[in-house]
Amino acid sequence: MDRIAKDRANWVLEDHFRMRGLEMSRIETFTDAAFAFALTLLVVSFEVPESYADLKRALMGAPAFAASFAILMFFWWGHHRFSRRFGLEDAPTIAISCLLVFIVLIYVYPLKFVFGAFATWLGWLVGGGSLAGKPMTAEDLNGLFVIYGLGFFAMSMVIAWLNWHALRVREDLELNTIEIFDTHAEIRQWIVYGSAGLLSVVLAVVIGQTPPGLPGFAYMLLPIVMPWQGIVQQRKRIALLAITTKK
Repeated sequence: MDRIAKDRANWVLEDHFRMRGLEMSRIETFTDAAFAFALTLLVVSFEVPESYADLKRALMGAPAFAASFAILMFFWWGHHRFSRRFGLEDAPTIAISCLLVFIVLIYVYPLKFVFGAFATWLGWLVGGGSLAGKPMTAEDLNGLFVIYGLGFFAMSMVIAWLNWHALRVREDLELNTIEIFDTHAEIRQWIVYGSAGLLSVVLAVVIGQTPPGLPGFAYMLLPIVMPWQGIVQQRKRIALLAITTKK
């Protein structure tokens, strides 16, 4: 924590939260490199098209790549946000961040496969054909959702764990009331994200082979739940700000 104390004069206030990690640490650099490598793995299997037909087939994989890219960037942002807020480089932060990297590198292929399978299933459903090969069986699709959901859940919980660790060392970080509130809110947010993945796993295990694709709709709850949670948290934050600024 000595570096944090020395850099106190350089903290930047953003939305009433003092950013302690504006300079990239070695663990953040390592994590960023791992996410970049994971993105490379998403496209490493792409071959240079040798004909117009090959080009069309390659472009058909673009939506699956875009969705996979967005999911990886979503988790990258979670770690980036943690790093900027707290600037921690202690042993627990390094260990938990390495765990995140480990899961990301395992998760990348299920991530790519689930969106590719979704494109295949959607093309088969709406057109009687396939966008990328033969459609999967219901059993295979639900098995894929179990693997994907476990990865989504694990990565969400790891980022929640990082923020929980920051709360554990709140005195060393000199977190104020608003910063503690925001960190609690961040933890709850990632728990909700992880719960969607866990719900998808439960649905895939419970429903068996029918109806196919239903576990994927567990993630559709997030655009409904998260804005509502955000509104509630923002109202509480505004009230807390009003109290703290009066003191």
